[in-house]
Amino acid sequence: MVRTYHHGDLRSALVEAGLRALETTEIGDISLRQIARDVGVSATAVYRHFPDKRALLVALAGAGIEKLGEAQRAAAESAGGGPGAFGATGRAYVRFALAHPALFRLIFTHLPPPGDTVFGESLAARLLQEKAAAATGGDPAETRRLMVQAWAVVHGLAMLMLDGQLPPDDALIDQVIDPATLFGRRR
Repeated sequence: MVRTYHHGDLRSALVEAGLRALETTEIGDISLRQIARDVGVSATAVYRHFPDKRALLVALAGAGIEKLGEAQRAAAESAGGGPGAFGATGRAYVRFALAHPALFRLIFTHLPPPGDTVFGESLAARLLQEKAAAATGGDPAETRRLMVQAWAVVHGLAMLMLDGQLPPDDALIDQVIDPATLFGRRR
């Protein structure tokens, strides 16, 4: 059902419609005109906020990385902190990828290059840095190493599962992303 858009934050409404579209539509088939129809506005109104499809996809990727960070924060809070929270953020990362495959792939194909951080300044990146720093006692070189190592493991596992190379199995996710056995202690 198409709802007619009247007032408020049109940009946010367009991003939300785009996120919903990604649940059922391939990235390449997302259309600004269809998003406009879904929100109930003219295509011209969309172009005031997104000059082209790429701009919309970048906005969707930005919203997606924040949703990933929110899922990771909720998992860390449920775990209660410490190494358990670090593992929980990694498991949440893989589970988010499996629950939202098109959005997950879009995040890593349409976000701007991260610069000096591992994957930007998003909530997800800040959580990774915070958890890695806590696990390494704040040593900058060790924190960076652990950030890259942890991200490589969870991203690799997510991609292997998304690509059908490994089964999308919760028990396997828990087994692989276990901080007690995954990363050797350097002390």
